[in-house]
Amino acid sequence: MKKTNILMMAIFLAGSVFFYSCGGEKTTDSSEAEGSEMQELQTQDQRSSPLRSLEGTIGESNVLIQYGAPSIRGRVIWGDLVPYNEVWRTGANEATFVDFDSDVKVEGQDLKAGRYSLFTIPKSSGTWTVIFNSEWDLEHGHFQYKQENDVLRVESTPEWAEQSQEQLSIAIESPGIVVRWERLILPIVVE
Repeated sequence: MKKTNILMMAIFLAGSVFFYSCGGEKTTDSSEAEGSEMQELQTQDQRSSPLRSLEGTIGESNVLIQYGAPSIRGRVIWGDLVPYNEVWRTGANEATFVDFDSDVKVEGQDLKAGRYSLFTIPKSSGTWTVIFNSEWDLEHGHFQYKQENDVLRVESTPEWAEQSQEQLSIAIESPGIVVRWERLILPIVVE
């Protein structure tokens, strides 16, 4: 048994010497590997509409929201980039989703615990339609939206700020969920 172990060790060492002498020393140490992984993560984080997620509570419900955060970048948003009277993914890239761990009321209407995509229908005046849809994992947002999967549609009254906000943000704050972008403030009442 000892002879077998010694022989195996000798073969391993001989193979290692041969490998390194033939220029096989192109391995990366752990710091190089970590650096490449970090660079890959930075590339993903540097997309033009960064992915954001936040957690909070509304009443007794724990809430998780994930969305792509586009910036204005000199564009006309309402009625142009985001057309009026059409379903908008309320963010960029993937569909925005909201996860409630217990039942809630949205604008006074019941919504069961679960994960939903969040869509809106902007309008040039009056209330906006807010949609919670059962298909929450949509890679291309409103391009894959199907109305038959709507779980709840409610109306919310937008407010308009004097100052413009460059990047879209969604917050868990009074009165529930608040969407802000450009001059829009869209409060969605959640209890």
